[in-house]
Amino acid sequence: MSVTRPLELHPDRLFPADPTTRGLARALYAEVAGLPIVSPHGHVDPNWFATDAHWTDATTLLLAPDHYLYRMLYSQGIDLDALAIPSKAGVPATDPRAAWRLFAANYHLFCGTPSRLWLDHVFAEVFAFDVALEAATADQYFDAIQAALATDAFRPRALFDRFRIDFLATTEGAHDDLSAHAAIRRSGWSGRVVTTYRPDGVIDVEHEQFAGAMTRFAELTNEDVHDWRGYLAAHRSRRAAFRAAGATATDHGHPTAQTANLSTAECEALFARITGGTWSAADAELFRAQMLTEMARMSADDGMVMQIHPGSYRNHNAGLFTSHGRDKGADIPKRTDYVHALKPMLDVVGTRGDLTVILFTLDESSYARELAPLAGHYPCLKLGPAWWFHDSPEGMRRFREATTETAGFYNTVGFNDDTRAFLSIPARHDVARRVDCSFLARLVAEHRIADWEAVELAHELTSGLVRRAYRIDQPAPAAIAA
Repeated sequence: MSVTRPLELHPDRLFPADPTTRGLARALYAEVAGLPIVSPHGHVDPNWFATDAHWTDATTLLLAPDHYLYRMLYSQGIDLDALAIPSKAGVPATDPRAAWRLFAANYHLFCGTPSRLWLDHVFAEVFAFDVALEAATADQYFDAIQAALATDAFRPRALFDRFRIDFLATTEGAHDDLSAHAAIRRSGWSGRVVTTYRPDGVIDVEHEQFAGAMTRFAELTNEDVHDWRGYLAAHRSRRAAFRAAGATATDHGHPTAQTANLSTAECEALFARITGGTWSAADAELFRAQMLTEMARMSADDGMVMQIHPGSYRNHNAGLFTSHGRDKGADIPKRTDYVHALKPMLDVVGTRGDLTVILFTLDESSYARELAPLAGHYPCLKLGPAWWFHDSPEGMRRFREATTETAGFYNTVGFNDDTRAFLSIPARHDVARRVDCSFLARLVAEHRIADWEAVELAHELTSGLVRRAYRIDQPAPAAIAA
């Protein structure tokens, strides 16, 4: 007869092993553990809050949307169809319970990973489980989660309030009609869920859906998007619509950080090749580069914070891309240059104090060599937190250790969770708070900062920096206030 294992969240998890430093970290964490969550960048589905409909089961809510989970299972030879992961053919006819059993039987694969930290937090704190997930408890978990999700206490808006989320940003494309956000505003619900302007779909001509996105872009703006000036006017129009929907930021997920500063004539000639179908791969890269500079100019004009997320080789698994499409766990980090790549844009806007450009990286080797020195000099630049493959305890520590000595704390922007998995948001923010408090505790123990400074910094890293960087508390534009 198998014996179930307990599920326990140790109160000192992620704190230093040294008793003195651990005690300091514990005290700092107590200062910020209960602060509201500010989530300025993520990919949660806004329709959840527009409809406030019940989720159905554990697989649909926790497993199927989370590429952190199924990429690990896929690496061990488990077919995505068996996990109920949608493909280009639609959702497979996989029983959600069977998919959950398969996940539970392989839960040991996540030992030592951030996914394990996040999920155990969800299981213990959100659903009150006291036994670990494994094959023997798979049905117990599935049934208990399904029963909980059928109650009003586990509807999206109720959990939003329970999690003490003060601000949540989703991400939509320039060709999105923002209907979910409009529905949220019409509902009168007080939760602050806003959008983020992601124009990649109408900038990356190498994207297979570029032509369709451009058609929708034209329909939404009534602009001639195949003319260079009309195309830029369309961006300004959509940015204004996103601002009216509450957006404070834009987001740009380009393959590289390359920027350009072409003349108007050069832009028109390049754009003619892009829209005329005569472009080369070099043209596609140059167009993306020029559009980062154009977006920076527009951000300087309309006050939107600009986020640049470069350095991922998207859809590395060609077969999986053919069968299942994008965002299926096959994006791989690569080396990224920032010093040369960003210079054309920085020559235009780098010294502007009214512009904020937040840089992220998947190339940790660039932290101390390039990113921290750049952010430590240019007024417009800030460093985004450890991201994607590096939003782990070790990745967060490496980020602080590599950047603080050059950029300090105040050229960073706190933490963002960058997740599609809504229930993991409190867990991810809890990990970040624990890691940051541990880093500050070490500085206090080494007499590098005073204890009162550490308290102030703990609050800044949790709330102050992110609120200011993303301009969350600035007065809303008139269109939003109305």
